[in-house]
Amino acid sequence: MHALIGAALLAAGRPVTAAELASVLQVPTAEAAALAAGYATALNGADLGFRVEVVAGGYRLVVPPELTSRLAPLLAPPPLPALSSAALEVLAVIAYRQPVTRAEIEGMRGGSAGTIVTLQERELVKVVGRSDAVGRPLLYGTTEKFLLEFGLASLAELPPLGEGEFSHLLRG
Repeated sequence: MHALIGAALLAAGRPVTAAELASVLQVPTAEAAALAAGYATALNGADLGFRVEVVAGGYRLVVPPELTSRLAPLLAPPPLPALSSAALEVLAVIAYRQPVTRAEIEGMRGGSAGTIVTLQERELVKVVGRSDAVGRPLLYGTTEKFLLEFGLASLAELPPLGEGEFSHLLRG
């Protein structure tokens, strides 16, 4: 039964309640709770690098706190791929002209629908309101994460654009 409890906790990746374990183990809930407690005692007494924690009304597998600092390089999210030149162009338009509508962005550089979604997924831009124009289109602006990733304290620190950079996109 311990193997099945361990497999259930590992597979779930979240706290598993005694009732859920009872369903997996096909035993009454009280018996599942007793079996989980026994599994926790056995596992927590072994030096295996993980243990059972009772949290949020359930059981879950965790790495002991004394080991987490050593595992930090493995736990860091993988770096995101660099932004494409199209994404950087759209980001520049939004950063320098915000708040700006999708139509205004497309008028300056062409298609941008997928690029705006990518920038939103990366939390570099967000919807900041609605325009008073016909149809009340969404207005886009940059986020705190944009400032952090580009090392800016505020938008006032955006560097002036020289010729040959994105300045051709911002005329008009």
